[in-house]
Amino acid sequence: MQPVKQTVRLILFDIDGTLMLPKGAGRASTKLAMQEIFNTAGRIDEHHFGGKTDWYTLVELLAEEGFSPDDVARVMPDYEQAVARHLEAIIDGFAVEACPGAHHAVAETRRRPDLLPGIVTGNVSSTAPIKLRAAGYDPAWFAVGAYGSEAADRNALPFLALERAERLLGERIAPQQVVVIGDTPADVACARALGAVAVAVKTGYTPAEELAATQPDYLLDNLSTFYGTVLL
Repeated sequence: MQPVKQTVRLILFDIDGTLMLPKGAGRASTKLAMQEIFNTAGRIDEHHFGGKTDWYTLVELLAEEGFSPDDVARVMPDYEQAVARHLEAIIDGFAVEACPGAHHAVAETRRRPDLLPGIVTGNVSSTAPIKLRAAGYDPAWFAVGAYGSEAADRNALPFLALERAERLLGERIAPQQVVVIGDTPADVACARALGAVAVAVKTGYTPAEELAATQPDYLLDNLSTFYGTVLL
């Protein structure tokens, strides 16, 4: 595939494993919030979070505890407040760090007038900015976003981000003008759902061969080569 040139308008970054590594802060705050809101965290200590929305994670963990998807949906606003409060209180105790090349990739996206940086993440909307700030990003750098408190299905999120970008710019953005960047097969799948360019990076916890098997348009070691490989 040839590098995408001036036609790309919307660059959607995942957070965990793509822009930053939370080093356990997300799991810890989720556990505390679940215990507060649901009086149980289920089997969270053995749960695999990668690529899932926080909403879907709650549905999975709480099914065995007798909570229905509708039960989870009803209390999502309360959960969002609780998990943000817990994350803000504990995140300084974790060795959070930015992923290699990620700050440069975001800076380049912001520098170019033909590109619009955004977020598509499984994190709820209240925790995303906390994680970004902890890794040295200003949440205001990202013009639009879609979050794991807005849909259980991650595949719905790029559509929300695209709709918001179109409203912001006042013009239509074709799906092929969107680049979705993430570190899990679910990130590749949500890019495919929209018809966007799928970029997978090996900076998360997904084995490289598992990422390669999803056949993303680009498979990068990290975001230091995003410009010059995906975008010129």
